Amino acid sequence: MAENLKKLVSTESLRSLQEKLESWLREYNTNSCDQNLNRCLELIEQVAKVQGQLFGILTTTAQEEGNYGGMEIIKSRLLPWLEASFTAASLGKPVDSNVPSLQDTFDKEKQRESVPRNRDLQQLDSELSSTRNQLNQVQDDLAETEKTLEETKNRSAISLLAAEEEINQLKKQLKSLQAQEEARHRSTDHPRSEQRSSEKRASDRTEVMSGYEKQLRTLKDEIAVLSAEKSALQGRSTRSRSPSPPSHTRSASPSTTVAKVRTPSPNRSKLSSVARKAALLSRFSDAYSQARLDAQCLLRRCIDKAETVQRIIYIATVEAFHVAKMAFRHFKIRVRKSLTPSFAGSDNFEDTVADYIVCHLDLYDAQSSVNDVIRAMNVNPKISFPPEVDFCLLTDFIQEICCIAFAMQTLEPPLDIAFGADGEIFNDCKYRRSYDSDFTAPLVFYHVWPALMENDCVIMKGEAVTKRGAFWNSVRSVSRCRSRSLSPVCPRSRIGLSTMSRSRSPSPIRCGLPRF
Repeated sequence: MAENLKKLVSTESLRSLQEKLESWLREYNTNSCDQNLNRCLELIEQVAKVQGQLFGILTTTAQEEGNYGGMEIIKSRLLPWLEASFTAASLGKPVDSNVPSLQDTFDKEKQRESVPRNRDLQQLDSELSSTRNQLNQVQDDLAETEKTLEETKNRSAISLLAAEEEINQLKKQLKSLQAQEEARHRSTDHPRSEQRSSEKRASDRTEVMSGYEKQLRTLKDEIAVLSAEKSALQGRSTRSRSPSPPSHTRSASPSTTVAKVRTPSPNRSKLSSVARKAALLSRFSDAYSQARLDAQCLLRRCIDKAETVQRIIYIATVEAFHVAKMAFRHFKIRVRKSLTPSFAGSDNFEDTVADYIVCHLDLYDAQSSVNDVIRAMNVNPKISFPPEVDFCLLTDFIQEICCIAFAMQTLEPPLDIAFGADGEIFNDCKYRRSYDSDFTAPLVFYHVWPALMENDCVIMKGEAVTKRGAFWNSVRSVSRCRSRSLSPVCPRSRIGLSTMSRSRSPSPIRCGLPRF
C-alpha cells in the first residue's frame, strides 16, 4: 500500500489538476465551446485516474486486516456516499424513496447469513453434549473395570498363598523322607563311610600341601621379578650417570637375535594381567599429568599459541600409538618365526609367544618408532609453527608414549586410544572439557589428550576443547605451512642444540633397556 501511495504522491496529479483548473478559468471566456468541452473531459479523465488509484489503495489497506478489515468505516462512509452518488438523480431527478438503500440490503444479507450460523452453533452444542455423555459413560465403565481388576488381584493373591502353603508342606515331607533314607543308608554302610572319610582327609591334605607349594613358587617368582626390576632400575640409574660406550656390532637378523638372547625365566610374564594393566594405566596417567606438561613447557619457549602446542602433543600421542601397534605386529611375527622350530605343534603355542613377548619387552626398538613418529608429524597438515622449532624436542615424550602403547598391546584384551576428529560431537563419556572451553558448545574444537579404550569401554577419559563458532574463525591458510625435510635430525639452531646432543649420543635412545 505504501508503494502505491508513494507513486500517487510522486505523480503530482492533484497539483497539475489545480493548475489546469486555474488556466481553464483564465481562458474560459476566450475559448470556444469545443475547447472548453475538451478541457472539461481532460479534467474528468485525470480525476478518474486519481480516483482509481485511491480505490486501489483503499482495497489494499482493507485487505491488510483480513477479510473483514475496515468493514465499519466502509459501511459508515463509503456506502452512503455511493448510495448518494449512483442512486440520486444527477440530472436533477428526485431520488425514489421506494428503492431500498445499500445499508438496508447489507443488513438483510447479514441477517440471512446469521440464520445458518446459529443452526450450526446449535448442532455443535448438541454434538458436544452427546460427546460429554459418552465420556461420562466411558468413565463409569472404567471405574467398574478397575473394581473387577482389584477383585481378580485379591483372588489370585489368595490362591497364590494357598499354593505356597502346599509347596512348603510338600518340601517338609520330602525332607523327612530324605532324612529317613539317609539314616537307613548310614546303618548299612557305616564301615564304608569311615574308610571313605579317611581317604578324603588324606586327599585334602595332599591338595592343601600342593596349594601351599604353588603359592610358595608364585611368591618366589614374584620376588625374583621384583629383584630383577630393582637391578634393572639400578643399572638404568648408573647408565644415566655415566656415559654409555659406543655400540660397534648389531645382530645380522632380528629373528636369530630373538632366538638367542635368552630363555624364558620367571619374571614379568608371571605377573597377572591385572597387575600389568594397573601399572600401564598408572604410567599413562603420569604421562598425561607430568610428561605432557613438560613437553608443553619445551614447546612454549618457541610457540606462543597454546592451541598449537596442545595440537602438536595430541598428534604426537596419536602417531606414537599407531607406530607402536605396527611395531608390535612385526615383533610378534618375528617371535613366531623364531619359536616355531622349538614349539611347533604344541597346543599352547600362542600363550608361549605372548609370554615370550612379555618377558622380552626390552627388545623393543623405541628409537626407530620415535623416528617414524617424527616423520609422520613432519608431513601432518594440521601443524604449522615457526621454522626454528624441531619435533626432536619431544623425543623423550614420544619415547615414553611408544613404550606404554607397545606394552598395552600385550594385555588381553589390548588397550588402545579412541579415534578423535575436529568438529565431532562432544561425548561426556569419553572426554572432559578443558578449563577454557565453552561449556555450551556441542562440537569439539580440538583434542588435548585422547581417551583410553578397552574394546568399546572407556578406561580413562581424554580432554577436549569446545568453542562455539570457532570453526568459521580458524581457517588456516596453506601458505603458512613450511616445507620440512623428512629426516628427524634436529637442525643446528639456538633452541635444538641441547636436544641434538642427546639424540646424537653414541648409545641409541631406548626405553632404558638394550636394543633389539
